[in-house]
Amino acid sequence: MAGGKETPRQKMIGMMYLVLTALLALNVSKTILDAFVAIEENTQKSNGMQVDRGSEFIADVSSEISSTDGKENAEKLRKLKKVMKQMKQVDQLSANLIQEIDQVKMELLRESGEEVTTIKPQDNNTIIWEKGEGCKPIRMNLKAVEAQDEYDIPMYILIGDDIRNPTGKGKKIWNDYNGFRSKLIQTIGTYREGKKAYSINPKAINSYKSNQDLKKQVEQMIRSSKANLRDDEEIISTIYMNLTKPERVTQNDIEEVHWIGQTFDHAPLVAALASLSSMQQDILSARSLALSHLKSKVSVGEYSFNSIVGLVYGPEIANAGDEVELNVMMAAFDSDNQPTVTYNGNSFRGTQGKGLIKTKVGSGTEMTLSGTVSIKNKSGQTKTENWSHTIKIMRPQGTVSLPKMNVLYKGYDNLIEGVASGYDQTSLIGNGVSLSKSGSQHIAKVTTSGRTANIDIYGVNSVSKKRVKLGSFPFRIMTLPNPEFFFGAVEEGGKISPAEKNLFSRYKNSPLDAKFTILNWELSLNTAPRPEKGKGNRISDEATKLLRQGRPGTIVNVKMDYVGPDQLVRKKIASFVL
Repeated sequence: MAGGKETPRQKMIGMMYLVLTALLALNVSKTILDAFVAIEENTQKSNGMQVDRGSEFIADVSSEISSTDGKENAEKLRKLKKVMKQMKQVDQLSANLIQEIDQVKMELLRESGEEVTTIKPQDNNTIIWEKGEGCKPIRMNLKAVEAQDEYDIPMYILIGDDIRNPTGKGKKIWNDYNGFRSKLIQTIGTYREGKKAYSINPKAINSYKSNQDLKKQVEQMIRSSKANLRDDEEIISTIYMNLTKPERVTQNDIEEVHWIGQTFDHAPLVAALASLSSMQQDILSARSLALSHLKSKVSVGEYSFNSIVGLVYGPEIANAGDEVELNVMMAAFDSDNQPTVTYNGNSFRGTQGKGLIKTKVGSGTEMTLSGTVSIKNKSGQTKTENWSHTIKIMRPQGTVSLPKMNVLYKGYDNLIEGVASGYDQTSLIGNGVSLSKSGSQHIAKVTTSGRTANIDIYGVNSVSKKRVKLGSFPFRIMTLPNPEFFFGAVEEGGKISPAEKNLFSRYKNSPLDAKFTILNWELSLNTAPRPEKGKGNRISDEATKLLRQGRPGTIVNVKMDYVGPDQLVRKKIASFVL
């Protein structure tokens, strides 16, 4: 650009281009740094909200403890104090790690030559806006940081010399972060409830192939422990997974890079601080989830809810002579304060917050049941509400529908729905077709070689065990239709790109959800002397070269053998245009 044979004017122009290129590079770098500053600002705001959210749960239980007294509430007070003890443990664990990360942030700023002794809220020229305390992180203003692009000091302090085996303070944060994960789920999952003791001994799971693999490992760990699976499994699993990061990754073709090395390698100062704030966000989010779960185990407020109403639920319809069950309860309940229910002049104490009533349905078209439900508040005052429930009496009838098609296809999982009106359970039996349960529906697979199959529907009353056949429905048997073919995203007959590699076969405008596999292919051009062949749905490099030889408008023919779920091998010749 500025060689010896160039004129002075050309040399000057060349130098100007170099300067312009350097300025553009600096501008891109500044834009990236500004993005990290913006990310950090949003993360700090979110962290503040998480702190307040978790602290509100603690305040709610604390307020409930101070307002709960009397012998009739002794058991409830014991539970409240037990939960408060767990909450304080969660809070202290979170605060320890939040403060540790804050200390490392401050060290990064000091070693980078930043002034961090002055605290001025909302001052654009001051880095520290608010001092951190407990679970509340330090409130920082990264716009005021002068060495935003400094990366040697963050790397040295957090990583050390080796991104595979970090020795800096980032490694200690990593160990303490994983230790926090274990201690947190131990705190919420280890306790005694009556004569039953629950506990969990967490394992370090930091290597997994996918989120599904991680979930499977975590579920196995929880279920092999003595945890309360009914009440705690979901929250323990969620918290553990949210706090889990892959320890080893591949970065820039370097294998077995530690997560700390990947995160902070050549990270500018503001990016390193933003990553540390993101870890604090994970910690505070886990704290909020844990505290919310613990609060849910005890009741707060006068009745444990803001408003109360008598509630009854049961079958909306029933057949003459059937026995029905009704659940009568308050809209929400306290396990230490069970309701009293009346019906037909009889009064009884409920369990699990509800009273169970059994009665028989008479004749006619409608039946109305009614009574009262009562509960005491923390002061011992009784609150009574009326309840009523109407049951429509129906004649038994049944119907079968095939929601996606009016035939049964050979070799295909046909989706079947059956409803037996007037019964709480439905049973389907196939003739020429096998049926397997799939949620509230059935999967029907053709077993006959004939042209039709039958499905019989039965209504079943789970209480009386009565079983009645309500109808028999015939279905036609057909072979799956042929799918459409695509070269990449281009439908048969369309214009394709020589760079495309993949062939597809699927239904385009059909409710059928069937998968087809291309076994082998043969690609030819009407202007080429010989075709290229291969297996699978991906064309070879030789076939790609052949496509690149064709001119625009050249016809491309692809001969394929493919197979669907019915295991029938079909043949197809699809044409496309270059």
